[in-house]
Amino acid sequence: MGDGWYWAAWAVWLLFFARSILKAPWVVLKDSERLNVWLGMIVLLILVWSLKAGVKPGLSLHLLGAMVFTLSFGPYLAFVGLSLVLFGVTLNGEAGFFAYALNALLMVGVSVLLSQTIYRLILQWLPRHFFVYVFINGFFGSALTVFGVGLASVLLLAMAGAYGWGYLLSEYLPFFLLLGFAEAWLSGMLMTLFVVYRPNWVVTFDDSSYLINK
Repeated sequence: MGDGWYWAAWAVWLLFFARSILKAPWVVLKDSERLNVWLGMIVLLILVWSLKAGVKPGLSLHLLGAMVFTLSFGPYLAFVGLSLVLFGVTLNGEAGFFAYALNALLMVGVSVLLSQTIYRLILQWLPRHFFVYVFINGFFGSALTVFGVGLASVLLLAMAGAYGWGYLLSEYLPFFLLLGFAEAWLSGMLMTLFVVYRPNWVVTFDDSSYLINK
């Protein structure tokens, strides 16, 4: 993969990161409890992202946590938080710093975009119900997000000539189906616990919309 890909990724990522910094609802983090949750998610995901499996160089697999982060804090704080997660992983030597922006666009940008898009579509098309929120967003949405990130990774690697289409489609992409299943269970469980016991941790969940008179 040529250096041009990496420089272009830095330019795009910096634009998105700056936009997220400006548009993020930082007032949410004035609540010390929510701030601790946001920081705690970052630290936890640094550990989770460091525990990854590799097929070949550049073909790694790990859980994302993007749907939980996006539902809990919205897309802008999720983008900033997950960018910090990747930065922490990069400092640990798990990935090259020059490739940081390209990795961020795939693992952070694509995952947050998909998570927010799925959430908005479900909000528009399906009734506001507790089980819809938990199972469709938390469970199925998480699985679709992981698979979408895998598909985007395959497209980029193939277009850049890093690996052949046949190898990526047969030996790399199918693993994202298994990873998506694991992410779905964990995310669905976490979102259930959050909205039941700590609904104030989830900015996209409102009792009056999802529970009252249902």
